[in-house]
Amino acid sequence: MAETGKGVNAGKLASNVQKRITRAQEKVMQKLGKADETKDTAFEEGVANFNKQLAEGTKLQKDLKAYFAAAKSMHECTKRLHDCLAEMYDPEWFGKEEVDSIAEDTNLLWQDFHEKLMDSTLISIDTYLTQFPDIKARIAKRDRKLVDFDSARHHFASIQKGKKKDEAKIAKAEEELGKAQKVFEEINYDLQEELPTLWNSRVGFYVNTFQSVAGLEEKFHREMGKLNQHLCDIMTKLDEQRLAKKDYVKTASTEKSEDAANHNLSESGSDIPKSPSKSREEPPVTRPPRPTSSQEVKQDNIINLFEDALVPDINLTTPSQNEAPTVTNGSSNAELPPSVLFKVKAMHDYEATDNDELDLKADDIVLVIPFANPDEQDDGWLLGVKESHWLQNKNLLVKGVFPENFTQRL
Repeated sequence: MAETGKGVNAGKLASNVQKRITRAQEKVMQKLGKADETKDTAFEEGVANFNKQLAEGTKLQKDLKAYFAAAKSMHECTKRLHDCLAEMYDPEWFGKEEVDSIAEDTNLLWQDFHEKLMDSTLISIDTYLTQFPDIKARIAKRDRKLVDFDSARHHFASIQKGKKKDEAKIAKAEEELGKAQKVFEEINYDLQEELPTLWNSRVGFYVNTFQSVAGLEEKFHREMGKLNQHLCDIMTKLDEQRLAKKDYVKTASTEKSEDAANHNLSESGSDIPKSPSKSREEPPVTRPPRPTSSQEVKQDNIINLFEDALVPDINLTTPSQNEAPTVTNGSSNAELPPSVLFKVKAMHDYEATDNDELDLKADDIVLVIPFANPDEQDDGWLLGVKESHWLQNKNLLVKGVFPENFTQRL
């Protein structure tokens, strides 16, 4: 039994070797033009389409895997970003629980997107491509059987044309030709049916694949957009609370500073500077009226709140403009432009709250100039240019308004 099996295997091997030799000889003869080759233009077109379809499907599979990997990477980056926010977010801040919930919902949304993307695209493309290797192998087999058929056909023709007719050889050659033709035609027929069908199936596959991806993305981004909008609203609210708290602290600090100033100024007999309201901004806050520069504060109108005694007279009357300029408190006596009305010295720091105001530091000297339109001047506000700017640039371009009661006229 073993010897028989070994003999059969040896015989089959020898037969296969002989077939390869015969095919190689036939291909050489065909390339040299000494033997004709069976051609099938329709089939060759089908094979070209098959190769194109296989290349496109392989590229689509590669790009879908890259897309899936990018989505997974984006998921990981988004998760780390939300984890970072959760770590930084103080428990007492607005919306802490909602921020944590958004992070959890975002993670679940990404996971759902991954799973559905895997099921509807990657598994589908893998299944789609599994049919190509078998057909590719059958196409290669068909090509080999076609060479065998052509070789048998040429061998039969050469025997028929021989001078000496050997009916036995002719009959055997004819039999071999019939077998080669039958094997070839069976494979060729099946492929002729399958290749056009496979080529047309690509349309439906592409439609389903990209509809799935587009539908999943549309739903994913719609739901993600809602979560992002919610997070944006929470951040906006948190910022509003921060600004409100900042204004509250600033107001409290200002009031505390003003209370301390009231105490110190009351003891020294000085007035309490407060920034007057401007009509072009928010409605003015009701405050006790302060005397203008042309008024004289009477001694009996100023009461020392702490010692219950009268403070010395404070004369705020406008000095005579005929007085000669002098060097006073660091101010220069350099010649000033005719448009300057007078000088003032800042007695307190003033932080500008609008882009048309001047920032003042205590001891700053300001050149007061008239408003281009007197109707634009608000009560208690002056328009001026810092003397330091005038001395350096010799122009009055950088000007702004400031509260008069923060300054003292020189």
